[in-house]
Amino acid sequence: MAPWLIGLASFTAGPLVISLYLSFTNYDLFTSPKWVGLANFRRMFTDDPRYWHSVRVTALYVVTSVPLKLSLALAVAVLINRSRAGVGLYRALLYVPSLLGASVAIALVWRGMFDTGGAVNLALGLFGIHGGSWIYRPDTALGTLVALGVWQFGAPMVIFLAGLKQIPPELYDAAAIEGANKLRQFIHITVPMLSPVIFFNLLLEVIHAFQSFTPASIISSGTGGPADSTLVYTLYLYQQGFTNFNMGYASAMAWMLLVAIGAITLALFATARFWVFYGGEDG
Repeated sequence: MAPWLIGLASFTAGPLVISLYLSFTNYDLFTSPKWVGLANFRRMFTDDPRYWHSVRVTALYVVTSVPLKLSLALAVAVLINRSRAGVGLYRALLYVPSLLGASVAIALVWRGMFDTGGAVNLALGLFGIHGGSWIYRPDTALGTLVALGVWQFGAPMVIFLAGLKQIPPELYDAAAIEGANKLRQFIHITVPMLSPVIFFNLLLEVIHAFQSFTPASIISSGTGGPADSTLVYTLYLYQQGFTNFNMGYASAMAWMLLVAIGAITLALFATARFWVFYGGEDG
C-alpha cells in the first residue's frame, strides 16, 4: 500500500491541507502568504457580486442539466433494453459521447456547432429559422452548456440499463395479467425497482455538474461571457486563482464548493428514505 499512500499524501491530502491554510491568507502565487483570517470568506459573502452571480449560474445549470440528462438516459435505456438486431451497436454509439468526456476538443466542436454559421443554424435554416450565434447571446449561451451536458448521457444510461436487467420479468407479467398498461408498469414497477439506481445516478450527476469547468471555459474563451451568462462557479474560481492571482480567495471558494456539495449530498441521503426502495424492505 506504500505507493498508494505516498501518492495520496503527496497529491491529494497534502494539497488539500495547504489549500485550507491558503483560504485564510492573502496569497498571490509570487510572495509569501499573509494571514488574513476570515477576510476571504467575508469578502465572498458580502463584497463580491460576481461570486453570487456564479452561484446562481451554477445552480441554474445543475437544476436544468441534471434532470434533463437523467430523464433522457432513462428513456433511452428503456428503449434499448430489448433484444433486437443491432442493439449492441446502438448501445455503443450512444455511449461514445460519454467516453469523449468534457474535453477541450468536444467543447471546441460544440462552440463551432452553435456559432452563427454552425451546424445548428444550418439545420434550423432548412425550416426557415434564421438565428444568430447561440454562444454569444446571454439568453442562450448557458443553454448550449446544458445541451452539451445532456448530450453526454451515456454513462448514466449504461447504469440504468444494468438496473433494468435486474428487475424480475415476472413482475411485469403479473401486472399485465392484472390489466396494467405499459405506462402504469413503468410508474409502479420500473421506477420503484430502479429507485436505488436513480439515486446513485442523481448523486453522481449533481456532483459532476457542480464541478463542470471545461465546457464553460472553452465556449466562453475563459471569460464566462457573454455578460457573465456562463460564469459557472469553477470558472470564476479559476479566474480568481490563475488570472487575478488571488489564490487565497480561490482556495476559500474551493472549500465553500466542497461544503456546498457535501451539504447537498447529505440532503439527498436524508430524503432517500422517502423514495428509494431496496429489494427485501417492507413497505
